[in-house]
Parts: sequence; C-alpha cells; structure tokens
Amino acid sequence: MPAQTAVDTRRATVILVAMATSTFLFVTVESLPSGLLTLMAPDLGRTTSEIGLLVTAYALVVLVSSVPLAWATSRIPRRWVLSACCGVAAVATLWAALAPTYEQIMAARLVTGLAQALFWVAVVPATIGLFPPIVRGRVMSRLAVGNSLAPVLGVPLGTWLGELTSWRVTFAAVAVVSAVVMVIVLVLFPTVAPRAGGAAVAPHPSGRRFGFQLVATALVVTGAFATITFATQYLQDVSGFTQSDIPALLLLQGGAGVVGAIVVGRYLDRYPAAAVIIGCSLYGVGLLGLWTFGANPAAAIFFLAVTGLSFSTVPPVLSHRVMLVAPRGTTMAQAVSSSVFNLGIAGGSALGALLVAVVGVQVVPLVSAALVLAGLGVVLAEERLNPPLGSVVERVEDAVAHES
Repeated sequence: MPAQTAVDTRRATVILVAMATSTFLFVTVESLPSGLLTLMAPDLGRTTSEIGLLVTAYALVVLVSSVPLAWATSRIPRRWVLSACCGVAAVATLWAALAPTYEQIMAARLVTGLAQALFWVAVVPATIGLFPPIVRGRVMSRLAVGNSLAPVLGVPLGTWLGELTSWRVTFAAVAVVSAVVMVIVLVLFPTVAPRAGGAAVAPHPSGRRFGFQLVATALVVTGAFATITFATQYLQDVSGFTQSDIPALLLLQGGAGVVGAIVVGRYLDRYPAAAVIIGCSLYGVGLLGLWTFGANPAAAIFFLAVTGLSFSTVPPVLSHRVMLVAPRGTTMAQAVSSSVFNLGIAGGSALGALLVAVVGVQVVPLVSAALVLAGLGVVLAEERLNPPLGSVVERVEDAVAHES
C-alpha cells in the first residue's frame, strides 16, 4: 500500500476548502452562459441558441479529454497539475471576459473545459489522500458541496452580477477567485508523485466491480439529467408555477442538496454500500413522486426537495466506490468514471429533449425514475455477485487494534 501523504489536519482542511471552492467555480463557469443568455446574445450579436452552444461544447470537451489528459499527466505531482488547472481556468475565463468576438469566447471556453477535465481527474485522489482512510468518505462529501452549491448559488449570483454590471464582470470575478485558489494550491499542496499519494491505489481493486459501477453511473446520471435539464419546464407546465417562482424552487432544491451532501458524509465511510443503495432508492422515489403528484404544487415542492436531497449524495458515493475498487490506480479510474458521468449528462439532456418533443415533459420524471432504478439494480447485482466491501471505518479500526 502507498504511504499516506504527511500533511497536518489544519493544512489539509484549508486545501479541502480550496478544492471545494474550485469545484464550485468550475461547475459555475460551465453553466454561466445559461444564466447570462439574454445578456451575452445581444452584446455579441448572436442568438441565444448559439450562446447555449458554449455550454454544449464545454461539456463535450470534458467528455472526450478526461482519459487522454489523465494518461498524459500520470507522472506529474498533483500539486502542479491542480495549480495548473486553476491557473489555466483563471486565464481562460479572463480571456472570455475580455474577448471581443463569439469565436474567441468559444475558444476560451474550450480551453477552460480542458482544465476542468483534468481537474476532475486529479482532485479526488489528490485531496482525499491528504486525510486518513477513516474519514475519506466525509472528505468526498465535502468536495461535493461545491457541486451542489454551484447551480443554486453560483449561477444565480453570477447572473445577478451580470445584470447589475455586465456579463463580462461575472466572468472576470470567477477568474480572480480561480487565481486565488491556484495560489493556495501552490503554497500548501505537498509535492508528491501521483503513485506515492495516500489514495493512489484502491484498497479493494476489482475490474469486475468497476465495470458494474460504470454501468450504474451511466444509467443513474442519464436518468437524472433527463429531468434536471427540463425541471424548470416541468414545474411551469405541469405543476403550474410561474417563471418568478423558479429561483426560489431551485434554491430549495439546492439547499436540500447541500444537506444531503453533508449528511451522507457522516455515514459513507461506515456504510459505503448502504449509502449508494439508499441514495439511489430515495432519488427514484422522488422522481416517481414528482411524476405521480407533480400537478399538485405542494406535492411538487416536496418531491423536488426529495430529489435535491438524494441526488446530491450520488456523485460522492459513486466516486467513493471508485476509490475503493479502482483496478489499476485511482487516477485513471476517476478519468474513466468522469467521462462516463459526462456521457450520462449529455445523454440525459438529449433523452429529455426527445421525450419533450415526442411525448411531452410530463413523462420525463417517469423515464428518469426507470433508468435510476435500473442503475440501482446494477448496484444490487454488484453487491450480490462480489465479496462485500464492508466498512472502511471498521477495517481501519481493526488494523489499528492488530498493530497495537
């Protein structure tokens, strides 16, 4: 087993906060054009559809470049990789803020997408490797808080700032904070070879389990993003809410998501199998409830909160399982898992668009629930057909007792 990276708790915690901030910034900047559509389009002389392509192209870059970038940087210490990702994101986002043409903004977005692809590959094993194995699930959930906050805080705040000043000011502000995170990483992150990090190798490597998890990830994420993409339309067309109600509803969903990410961190290390099973089950129930009772505004609010609470647990528990069973090193496994996750995002939004066009938005949560529950079935099959993973906490406690 690789040696644990020696970093004191306070230093590791500061790094964790910086990395969670960076995940928040990356997810925010990825989606910012969606919130700034009506400001960017007239300023650049483009249609809102063309501005929307800035988000689509960004996601495609992350999808196709994660594995190649992971392979190309596999021998570079994570300190340099993560600081470079934050630095490139800062420069490219500032470039977008200052760019005079749509084409230059698209180029800047593609560069930022490359930085994000590599960042997702490196951030999980590098950050959790700074902490003892007994708390790594909790650390994973803290990283996920940035993901949960970005759609409900980052994008609305960026949109508000853009409306108050200019969309360019919003991009510039994100660039400044990214530069600050880069400095923190350069100053505090230890310089250690990737394969010598505390989380470079999974404790229970299994290609078979990893395969199950990739299939489960594809199903669950595809199902989730079919509904996530069209949640606003569903809430208006089916539940009867108005456009002015949407920010408060999304804030409620995101707030529930933050709670879910924090709560799962308390139990993920001790109950890794139960965490993913309960999270996917609750999310499936939330989607079915939204489909069944979505025409009732009060019920829609309740099940919207349930989906926010439960889906926020899915990314950290899936990443945690990858870190437990990655067959040939956690970095490349995270790269493959990240690509599959982004494939699910793209496939889910495309599936949702197809359903809306052919059947109607009211059926989207039902199809989403079917895919999520199919993913749950794959997880249950993985647990049944393989030796149990058990509790990370119990294994560490047993090891300490044996050494003493």
